[in-house]
This record gives sequence, C-alpha cells and structure tokens, in this order.
Amino acid sequence: MQAELNKKQCGKPGAVKLIVGIGNPYRGDDGVGRFIAQRLKARRLDGVKVLGDSGEATSLMSAWEGADEVILIDAVVSGSKPGTIFHFDASVKPLPKDLFKNVSTHSFGVAEAIELTRAMNRLPPKVIVYGIEGKCFDDGSALSEEVKLAAEEVIARLLLHLSL
Repeated sequence: MQAELNKKQCGKPGAVKLIVGIGNPYRGDDGVGRFIAQRLKARRLDGVKVLGDSGEATSLMSAWEGADEVILIDAVVSGSKPGTIFHFDASVKPLPKDLFKNVSTHSFGVAEAIELTRAMNRLPPKVIVYGIEGKCFDDGSALSEEVKLAAEEVIARLLLHLSL
C-alpha cells in the first residue's frame, strides 16, 4: 500500500490524499466511517484514495504512510446529541482521547495511532479527523437515522474540501 501512495500519477501533480473510513459495519453507528468511505469510493474521486479500516492503530499507521493529506472518519461517544459532527485538525494538536474511546473493538485506535506516529516524526503533514456522535452500537444493527443524516453532511463537506 505504501508504494501505491508514494506513486504520483503521471500528469497529475499534487498531494497524495487519503480518506479512511473507520469502524465495524456490523455494529450499528460504529460503521459510519466505512459507510462514508463506501459512498466516496463509488464516486471514484480523482487523486484521492479511499479505504475502509477497522481502526486498529498499526493498520491505520500503515495505511497513511506516504500520504500528504489524511482524512479520518470515525464514530464517537461524547454524550452529545446523536449525529453531532466533530472536526479536528490533528496535524496541529492532539485529539481529545476521551472522544475516540470505547466505541468499537479497536481499543488502541485513532487518537493513539496519531500520537504514536507524531512521536515517531512520521505523521502526515495534514491529518483531519471527523467524528460523528453515535447512538446505537449493537451487534447487527443498522446506522441510526441521525447518524445517516450526519454522514451525508460529512460527505458534502468532504466533496467541497476536495474540490478546492
């Protein structure tokens, strides 16, 4: 995967952009990141690689190696209203660890992966993180309506961001 990211397409100068949708699609709102990644991947965005990932730290670190800009999307639990969208620039400051915890099976996940990579001086130059407040994380459940609406909003924001 790293070799793929390091190869810039002939005739297409610019940064290597990566979007990673995180989560487990079989645990309700935990799958929102992957839902968004699937929707974006179907659009075949020029110059953007889109992946779904479990959110395990070493997998994330491997996925974003060689990227110039990384956008991560994951479900969060903060006590906010379901569907609340959080936006962080993790290249500037650490993520609030308490926001990205106990949501899924990845116990050492997004916040820890970012900070470990930062400590190793291997953090991509730009790391943006979207967190969407989840409602239901039960096995076998679908995305809640609130989270589906928030996912559509995040998709619109990302498409706008990528068009700039």
